[in-house]
Amino acid sequence: MNPMDLRGLVPAPVTAFTSDGEVDHAANADLARWLVSVDGVKGLVCLGHAGEGTYLTAEEQVALIRTLVEAVGDRVPIIAGITGEGTKTAALEARRAADAGAVGALVYPSHGWLRFGFQPGAPQERYRAIHEESGLQCILFQYPDVTKATYDLSTQLEIAAQPGVVATKNGVRNMRRWDTEIPVLRQNFPDLQILTCHDEYLLHTMFDVDGALVGYGGLAPEPLVELIAAGKAQDYARAREIHDRLLPVTKAVYHRGSHMEGTVALKIGLRARGILKDATVRQPLQPLGESAIAEVESALQQAKLI
Repeated sequence: MNPMDLRGLVPAPVTAFTSDGEVDHAANADLARWLVSVDGVKGLVCLGHAGEGTYLTAEEQVALIRTLVEAVGDRVPIIAGITGEGTKTAALEARRAADAGAVGALVYPSHGWLRFGFQPGAPQERYRAIHEESGLQCILFQYPDVTKATYDLSTQLEIAAQPGVVATKNGVRNMRRWDTEIPVLRQNFPDLQILTCHDEYLLHTMFDVDGALVGYGGLAPEPLVELIAAGKAQDYARAREIHDRLLPVTKAVYHRGSHMEGTVALKIGLRARGILKDATVRQPLQPLGESAIAEVESALQQAKLI
């Protein structure tokens, strides 16, 4: 197995819909081609939170993967979010994704763990089953510390040691844990690609990583590629300048009443940038009002993205 090279920006783009709520395959193909045209984009993740993946039927999920694979060719790998709650259903979901042309799997924790926690060994078995069933290269997804689906360090280390696990997407959102656990992962698994997914905390996390796997990358790939480069160069002044330039956009998209509103704001931003024609979302997401639209557009102007 040749591991995916994710050392750069890996956007998790939105899923474009028509005005009547159907998957717009032409628009999704155009979005994918625009993203991979940016030097430094290393892959695309579909069917994640930003992509409203769990709001699509199984048939729509497969069709979207095929559309993206056809759109980008062999330029970057397509990585599918795997969200099935049961281990067997998640493994079969991964198999469908692989058959559709995906190369990687962003493995979400079982939904029930968010509320109730997980039994020791269950996450490791989830990754094993998904990789063995599908052959997909897996990304370890570390959930926020405020949930019961966040993995303790020993669980992370055991998952990272399993066949097929090539990267970790870390969104722990607890800087004490970030500062103490990331070095241990790096020491034990030097080849494990460490990707931040802290859309709203990118500056702090940019100096310890190989790249970023973020929905934000689907809206502002150009400055985020620059931010990653500054972090790798340990150039704090340059990273701070990019962060501050993007801060109005960060606030308009992610500092909202609910993080879920970020998906709606991302679509509004892509429409303002002329990348999407429509900002339709699927329920349970709700459209944002005119004031929010004005906020996003103003923020993009301040960041010189429009």
